[in-house]
Order: sequence, then C-alpha cells, then structure tokens
Amino acid sequence: MAQLALKIDVDTFAGTRDGVPALWRVLERAQVTATFLFSLGPDHTGRAIRRVFRPGFLSKVRRTSVVANYGLRTLLYGTLLPGPRIAARCRDVLRETRRRGHEVGVHVHDHVEWQDRVATADERWTRREFVRACEIFEDVFQIAPRVHGAAGWQTNVHLLRLEREFGFTHTSDTRGSSPFVPLIGDESAAGPAVPQWPTTLPTLDELVGHPQLEGRDPVDHLLGLTAGATLSDHVYTLHAELEGAAYLDSFARLLRGWREQGYALVTLAQHAADTDAAKLPIAPIVAGEVPGRSGTLAVRGAQSS
Repeated sequence: MAQLALKIDVDTFAGTRDGVPALWRVLERAQVTATFLFSLGPDHTGRAIRRVFRPGFLSKVRRTSVVANYGLRTLLYGTLLPGPRIAARCRDVLRETRRRGHEVGVHVHDHVEWQDRVATADERWTRREFVRACEIFEDVFQIAPRVHGAAGWQTNVHLLRLEREFGFTHTSDTRGSSPFVPLIGDESAAGPAVPQWPTTLPTLDELVGHPQLEGRDPVDHLLGLTAGATLSDHVYTLHAELEGAAYLDSFARLLRGWREQGYALVTLAQHAADTDAAKLPIAPIVAGEVPGRSGTLAVRGAQSS
C-alpha cells in the first residue's frame, strides 16, 4: 500500500498553543498519527518583515491573508512585543503530543533567524542554533531527537553533518520527488549523510489564491495530484498555524480524500522504517524555487552517477 507521511511544522507560539491541540482532535477522529516538528526557542515572527523585498514575498502575504491567519500579536513578536519562548510556555502541549502517540522532532530554535540566515551561515552559527534546539528538545521530552525538518526548507552542508554527528535517523529538510541520501563530500571519512524524506507535495499556503489554479479549490487540486491507478509515496507538510486553524476543515477533507484513494497515512518514522536506506540514491541538495513560495529552497538535485 502506498504511504503518505504527514509532517506538521509548528512555527509559532500561537500555533503550538492553539493549532497543535486542534490538529490532535482531527487526527484522532481519523485514527491517524503524524510527525510534529517543533520550533522550541523564541517566537520572532514579526522579524520576517525583513523579507519584504524578497521576490514573491508580498504576493504570498496578500494571497494567504497573513494577518488574519497568524494574528496581529504574533506579527509583532520580536519587534514591538518580546517573543515568547515557545517550549517554556507550551511544555505541556509538547509532551502531550508525544503521549498521544505522535512522532515529535526538531524544527528549529528561532524560526525566523534560521530561515533568513542558515543558507549562508558558517559552521559555528549553524552548530549553535542546532544545539540550542536539540538541548531544549531533550529537556522537554527527556529523549534525544531523531527527526529534523529545517525551517522554511533552508539548510546548508553544516546542518547535514550535524544531523549525522548527533545521531538523527531520518530528516525532511528539503523538497523533492522521492527519498535520497544527500551528497556532502566526506562520506568516506565519516559515513553517509542522514537520509532525507523530502516534502513531495505543495503546501496549502502555496496553493491558496494561486493564479495557476484558476479558482480551483486547493484541496481538490492536491487530491488530483495524488490520485491515480498506481499510487506513489508522498510526504505532505502542513502548518499548525494554518491547518490547525483556518484550514482545519480543509485538512480533514484531505485526510478523508487520501484514505479514499487508498493511502496509508503515516509518520515520517513509519515511512522511513519501510524503506531500505542502503538502497536510496545519492543526490546533492541544491537551491531551487517552488511555485507559490518566495525565495529559494533546499531541493533534491540530480542523482549522482
């Protein structure tokens, strides 16, 4: 049976406090577990205004009703309002997520700083931010993290080495069509990089109001991408701030639709466990663009020969 892994990025304090519990309820009605990747440090969402001159940023803000979906208070965190420390304020929510049977992992320490800086950051900065997130995770859950998903699909080669160094078993930092092992250039010395299970489908916020849909419902569009006589495995990324709030009904419709198409809805860990990592192709991670999202993202490059 084809699998569709559910990866939930939790970016903000409000998304953790309110969106995560809302998603628990939808998932439990569907009798499904998912992978929740948590932002663990301060919520500095308001600092994303620095992206105002990035190509496509303002059009995405207008399409997705950022103020309505995130709330004015969240959009002031890190500028006019101090950013709440998410794990410290939402410790019970994080722990309850794991208690309910969901996979939990690391998204990031400071979402905005990582998304804006990591692509050109050096090893020292990358290590500091990565270790901060891992330490908070271990303090909350009393276990070491084993799955990582980079904020905004932004990464660098230092992150890949850190994931290997810290014993991560599976990652989803990238966009692409199928799992692979990243090429980082020092496999013979330290072993291969941790396998990647990239996000294979567009996200709802990339589709809402996009002119290429010509008014078609984004849920119908997504279900059209996954339908077929022969189903392919997929990883779908959703956001607690969106599918856990304004798009909650849309997410429930997606779950029903994928079930009707014949998919097994799984966590990233379950998806990875059913794949022989030794047989995965090796491919580089390159900078690429994704329709509906501003800037460049980490995407799977062409397979190495």
